[in-house]
Amino acid sequence: MGEHYFAPRPGAASKPRSIDLVLPDLHLRLETDRGMFSPDRVDLGTRILLETVPPPPPSGTLLDLGCGYGPIALTMARRSPQASVLGVDVNERALDLARRNAIAAGLDNVRFNLAEETDPGLRFEAIWSNPPIRIGKAALHDLLLTWLPRLTPGGLAHLVVQKHLGSDSLQRWLNDQGFPTERIASRSAFRILAVSARTEGPAT
Repeated sequence: MGEHYFAPRPGAASKPRSIDLVLPDLHLRLETDRGMFSPDRVDLGTRILLETVPPPPPSGTLLDLGCGYGPIALTMARRSPQASVLGVDVNERALDLARRNAIAAGLDNVRFNLAEETDPGLRFEAIWSNPPIRIGKAALHDLLLTWLPRLTPGGLAHLVVQKHLGSDSLQRWLNDQGFPTERIASRSAFRILAVSARTEGPAT
């Protein structure tokens, strides 16, 4: 999985299947496939994020960073039907499935595209993400420094990160970069980090 899910065109042979995302407020049937993150079930980190975060803003533009086949973006779109939701990823197979899952769910306030196709001037009232930790620390930091500055003033990002994959050091690093970050929940070795829009430059 680690070699493929963040590849633009996964080499794994296609093996489509359907899984269910069942939360207290919604039920989504999702198509998945090999060559993407957690194709056999909605992974525990994503589920904890979706069960823990406060409701997304009711309007504005919301981002799912590293959307995969769409469970986070589709949940945001269902919970905030008046908002515009964007899911971005590098995996074209996953993006195709996310678009199909949005159609199947009847959600027309969400779209999915490659990161480089996104208007760099677009700003977000909220970002939710189960970030791709396994791409490596340097690449992860570059990713976050690309997208977190696009939070609107007062905007908030929520990230789910496993403790043993560096959630505590990531929290410290985000604070050092000028993004006030606090842990708002901890469950099953996962941390939910709330990251505020940058109010000042990185610490020197």
